[in-house]
Amino acid sequence: MVDQSRSDVAIYILGAVLGLGAGWLNLVIDDLLLVALLVLASTMLLGALRPERPWRWVILVGACVPAMQLLAYFFLAAKPYRAQIYESFLGFLTGTAGGYAGSAGRKALSEIFGTK
Repeated sequence: MVDQSRSDVAIYILGAVLGLGAGWLNLVIDDLLLVALLVLASTMLLGALRPERPWRWVILVGACVPAMQLLAYFFLAAKPYRAQIYESFLGFLTGTAGGYAGSAGRKALSEIFGTK
C-alpha cells in the first residue's frame, strides 16, 4: 500500500507548478480572465485528485499568482501597477470555486459508482 503523505508530495508539486504557470501567464499575457480560468481548472483538477481539504489547493495555486507578481517586481524589469497586484488576488475566488467543485464532483462520483 502506498503511503498517502508520500503520494501527496507529487500532487503538491503539481499544484505549485500549475500555480506558478498561472502567475507566469499573468505576467506575460496580462489577461485576468485567462488566468482566472487556468486557476479554476487547476484547482478543480487538484480537488478531484485529492478531495479531502480542498482549501489547500486554493491557497497553493492562488498564492502563486501574486507571488509571481512580487518576484517580477523585484527581479525583472516588469513593475506592475497597484491595480495589477490587487487583481492577482482574484485568483482565490475562482480557485475556491474550482477546488470545491472538483472535490464535490469526485465525492459524488464515488457515491454513485461506489468506489473509493
